[in-house]
Amino acid sequence: MKMQVLTSVKKKSQMKNKYLDLIDQTFDFPQPEFQLNDGGLKFHGIDLNKLVQKYGTPLKFSFLPAIGDKIDLCRDWFANAFEENNYDGNYHYSYCTKSSHFDFVLKECLKRKVNIETSSAIDLDIIISLFNKGLLEDDIYVLCNGYKTEEYISKMAQLIELGFNRIIPIIDSIHEFEMLDEMINTELQIGIRIASEEDPKFEFYTSRLGIGYKDIVPFYNWKIKGHKKFKVTLLHFFVNTGIRDNAYYWNELRKFINVYTDLIKADAPIKHLDIGGGFPIKNSLAFNFDYQYMITEIIAQIKSGAVSVGADHPNIFTEFGSFTVAESGGTIFSILNQKKQNDKERWNMIDGSFMTTLPDTWAINKRFIMLPINRWNDKYERVFLGGMTCDSDDYYNSEQHINAIYLPEFKPEKPLHIGFFNTGAYQESISGYGGLKHCLIPAPKHIIIDRDENGELTDSVYRQEQTSQEMLQILGYA
Repeated sequence: MKMQVLTSVKKKSQMKNKYLDLIDQTFDFPQPEFQLNDGGLKFHGIDLNKLVQKYGTPLKFSFLPAIGDKIDLCRDWFANAFEENNYDGNYHYSYCTKSSHFDFVLKECLKRKVNIETSSAIDLDIIISLFNKGLLEDDIYVLCNGYKTEEYISKMAQLIELGFNRIIPIIDSIHEFEMLDEMINTELQIGIRIASEEDPKFEFYTSRLGIGYKDIVPFYNWKIKGHKKFKVTLLHFFVNTGIRDNAYYWNELRKFINVYTDLIKADAPIKHLDIGGGFPIKNSLAFNFDYQYMITEIIAQIKSGAVSVGADHPNIFTEFGSFTVAESGGTIFSILNQKKQNDKERWNMIDGSFMTTLPDTWAINKRFIMLPINRWNDKYERVFLGGMTCDSDDYYNSEQHINAIYLPEFKPEKPLHIGFFNTGAYQESISGYGGLKHCLIPAPKHIIIDRDENGELTDSVYRQEQTSQEMLQILGYA
């Protein structure tokens, strides 16, 4: 009998039922940006438990050095691809402002001397503001995408008057070209955007953006060839699913290169190819994407197209938005309580809302890395996560998380904090930063984390949690 008890104790001690055991058995861990410290999570060296203790939850944070690191990485990959392919063009990294318009993001990008891709007239107001403050030079490329209104084009003219001579409006339709011709009275380089055919899984066949493949050369011959003011120097290509190693992407890239070679044959002075954005970001600890292979192969195919028509190797532009800024951001919540529904469902309720703070989880089932901040040495359980709004869609479950959600067991006497990582792109603009939120759930405080001149981490409040008074004022009550 005594022997049976000892055996039972031994088996129990060997059970791997801690949250750390689960992660260790499922993924390669730790990873470059994630480490553990006394059962708590660190992100890029940031002690997240200390951050929670200092500022409370819910909170959003932005780790600025991660932005520059991404830009440097991408430039290295393109340099390697150019060298391997003996490619003679230049590479121009551009930041896609719509991913995050915050001043701290633009300032961090401009430290790396990036170019800017814009989507609206107010984007150009941002450029003018940064220029007037001496934070950017007038020799950067400004790629003007998006629907062109009269206001947008007039702001382009204003930039030209300020001395910006590398503005390239990217034509989305014949109507836009006619508006430009009417409103811009100086010589100007312009681009044309191709309306790519979307992935067969999409609910529409052709992108609403750009000019169709078969229409571009006729459009060039009809409207632009020999034009007194405008020269087409750039061809723009983008697919909604982004850059992926699949047959669909390679097929669309080949059609893009064919249009480029056809334009060269028609004597179009194309010297820049904009291969758009859409580099994937890390959405799981199991994420694996060979960026270097993809870039090297893209450059090889572009070079082959240029050589086939005897053209100089075109300069390459990219417009990486999410890739630039997403992995600098994180959002932290606390678990307020647990509701047990039926016999199987355990709902951990957060002190915030997915619909208002991470709207992509609700709108497009976007997946983010989700990990507990503390209690990694505790037993784990399977749960669902629910937000504070009264909407049944305010949840986060296995559909968004690739697989089931496991967290350390809920214990009222032991606070549990969870983090969502790589949330730095689009979430604030989609949710309406500083505005009204569903069920009047306040926007969380926002913390900026940087390194000082000695490399030490610093943190400061960028914006406090939204107050009831601010919302009442928007609604007309104050």
